Amino acid sequence: MSGANFTDEFKRDAEAQVEDRGYPMRDVAERLGVSTKSIYSWQKQFLRPAKVIQEVDA
Repeated sequence: MSGANFTDEFKRDAEAQVEDRGYPMRDVAERLGVSTKSIYSWQKQFLRPAKVIQEVDA
């Protein structure tokens, strides 16, 4: 789908399938009919801040 415009919701969902749910990027891309390059690009676009792990003094 070269040149196709996808909604932010679609992009975030595709990115979340890889990042949050752990599905292989190749499988997600194939299932959604997009390239893995697109998903990599969307990951950068919606880059999440690193999770901060705080130590709690017991």
